[in-house]
Amino acid sequence: MRYYRSLLLFCFVFLLPVAGKAQGKFVRMVEEDSLRMQIVADSLRADSIRIAQIKDSLMKVREPMLRAMRKKVEGSYNFWLYTPAGYDRKDTLCKDTPLVLFLHGKSLCGNDLEKVRRYGSIDCVERGRTIPALVVAPQNPGEWWNPKKLCAILDWLKEEYPYDTARVYVLGMSLGGYGTLDFVAACPERVAAAVALCGGTTAKDVSPMGQVPLWIIHGTADNLVSIKASQVIVKDLESKHLASRLRYEWLIGASHSYLARYFYMDKIYDWLMSHSLNDEDRPVNRDVKISKEDQKTVYSGWGKRPVLKTIR
Repeated sequence: MRYYRSLLLFCFVFLLPVAGKAQGKFVRMVEEDSLRMQIVADSLRADSIRIAQIKDSLMKVREPMLRAMRKKVEGSYNFWLYTPAGYDRKDTLCKDTPLVLFLHGKSLCGNDLEKVRRYGSIDCVERGRTIPALVVAPQNPGEWWNPKKLCAILDWLKEEYPYDTARVYVLGMSLGGYGTLDFVAACPERVAAAVALCGGTTAKDVSPMGQVPLWIIHGTADNLVSIKASQVIVKDLESKHLASRLRYEWLIGASHSYLARYFYMDKIYDWLMSHSLNDEDRPVNRDVKISKEDQKTVYSGWGKRPVLKTIR
């Protein structure tokens, strides 16, 4: 009996304190591990929130957007700028983005920039069509288009909204058709390809147009701008043996306004973007064809305009 009492006393005096210390140490370890796990969980949660915020920010930057640019370029035109999905001007990859310059006709002239959205390339993207390029649509106050003013816009954009300077495309109708051909004549080294609809030119020398892949289209029933305004350019280029990069079409029975549908055809933009200033000898693409069926169905399926984020 005395032996068991001694053993019990030994356990009480020596072992219980040791066990208590071990238990306390174990509890502290569990508490510390729990705290560390909570810190890790909080950190992961914060990282997830930051990642979600970054993704949201990128989506906002990269969605298609239309911006009104007023008094941005001194001595030049106000203009609309469309940036396509995925474009971020701070991303160096965006310097490879093509640029489309749309020149409107006389009916959209003035000082109300909203008028420029009535038809053409800006209206095209607002209706949900995809143009994988910067689209620039200046407003002419009511005069002949000035190539120097257009160059000033391109120069400003090069610094503010980088683009591929070897892939600049110009298209316009009526007064804008004149502007397209005048710009090509004045600055052939800046234009990769151009489409002139029911236009003409004020240029005294059309020879520089022969350096650029060019597609001239005019309707035979145009009673606003005579088809002769386009035919004289074609004849002049052919007589000088400068028509190797020229395409032209005379649409039988087509009126002046009929040609506006070309702004809404994917094939027009495909044709333009198949050219580059870096192409060897800069050949014209003659493979893209626009059929009568293409002309008839271009407006089919149009409904209510989708909402395109616009900064006025």
